[in-house]
Amino acid sequence: MRREQLTEKILDIKRDKGWTWKFIADEIGGMSPVLVVGALLGQMKLMKPLAEKAAALFDLSESEKRMLNEVPMRGMPMPPTDPLIYRFYEMVMVNGPAWKALIEEEFGDGIMSAIDFDLKLDRVANPKGDRVALTMTGKFLPYKYYGSEQGLPEYGFKEE
Repeated sequence: MRREQLTEKILDIKRDKGWTWKFIADEIGGMSPVLVVGALLGQMKLMKPLAEKAAALFDLSESEKRMLNEVPMRGMPMPPTDPLIYRFYEMVMVNGPAWKALIEEEFGDGIMSAIDFDLKLDRVANPKGDRVALTMTGKFLPYKYYGSEQGLPEYGFKEE
């Protein structure tokens, strides 16, 4: 079985049982619902105890359970074709240069980690239509200036 086939099996079971992602994430627990759902969709891995819970919930085989614990091949072709996912891509393409400038001004020469990263999704009531609130936090990782001479900074933290 390929990982994509396991994802389709999980989606079929979810559909047949009438489960919501919230229900599934609550049943498996242990980490952010974004990571649990991401793992079940094939983009993340579940730690062994969580893979065990998912396997019990979805009545998966031993092999399928082990597959949930494997590091997957992540990502998708770019640009994405799904309209909702494409809007995130568009946000980065339009706002990315400003985000980059503001982050570098505040922190220095580096990146925001997408590995040491948290994401929270909330619904915010609004009379003009409910809004999606995403809160992302990622560790700042400064570039290392390898080979820097004595007296020069070794890392790209903001210079005072």
